[in-house]
Amino acid sequence: MVDLSRDLVLAVHGTRSPAGGLVTEELRATVAGRLPRVSVHTGWVDLHTPTLAQTLSELGEAVVVPVFLTEGFHVATDIPEAVAEAGGRASVTATLGDSLVAAVADRLLPFLEATDAVVLAAAGSKRQLSNDQVVATARTLAEIVDRPVSAGFLTAATPTVPDAVTAARSAGHRRVTIAPYLMAPGLFSARLAHCGADAVAEVIGVHPTVVDGIVRRYLSATMHPRLRRREQQISWVSSTTGHQERESRA
Repeated sequence: MVDLSRDLVLAVHGTRSPAGGLVTEELRATVAGRLPRVSVHTGWVDLHTPTLAQTLSELGEAVVVPVFLTEGFHVATDIPEAVAEAGGRASVTATLGDSLVAAVADRLLPFLEATDAVVLAAAGSKRQLSNDQVVATARTLAEIVDRPVSAGFLTAATPTVPDAVTAARSAGHRRVTIAPYLMAPGLFSARLAHCGADAVAEVIGVHPTVVDGIVRRYLSATMHPRLRRREQQISWVSSTTGHQERESRA
């Protein structure tokens, strides 16, 4: 049995980009459409209000799904602090993380025929764990798209995205495409057009894999403990790439 009385809060990074804000609202509305009996809210971790703490303070027990790709500072520090500040009534699920690699592959698909190598462009973090997770995702993406994939960072870590593009060309790969490892358009995605690649794919955005991941995390967090223990690994197939992933729902 699943307790659908608990609100769902999407913890998202703020953006000054109107387009980024629209993508976030579209994601919230799409998730709400998948969970019609659940109240779905947005809690901003940076730059915007209502902040995550403000959103949670107006709710009872809630489930927070971090709409983040790696376990950087916001996930490791800001989100737990916001939950504590709001009274500690919320539980926090895992990030979406590398379960979204199929979505990145889908965004790359229109460019693959004219691509010799890919740079996976991530925001970057001062937490090495976060950067290591990006590198691991790049390895997985390389297996899916059958192209060399290297990681590049837009801030706080090396190699930078332009350096990664240059390195790919130096290795003999003439046509280089950037795959944004970013959830929504904004300042970082705008910079990618000036990093020296031949093409830049779309950001992840409101991809079915994102919505599925959020819904699964909410349902798992609200499931009766006995049922949660009995859950088996599930698999799904990206309709565009045909890439099959597995993720534990425990």
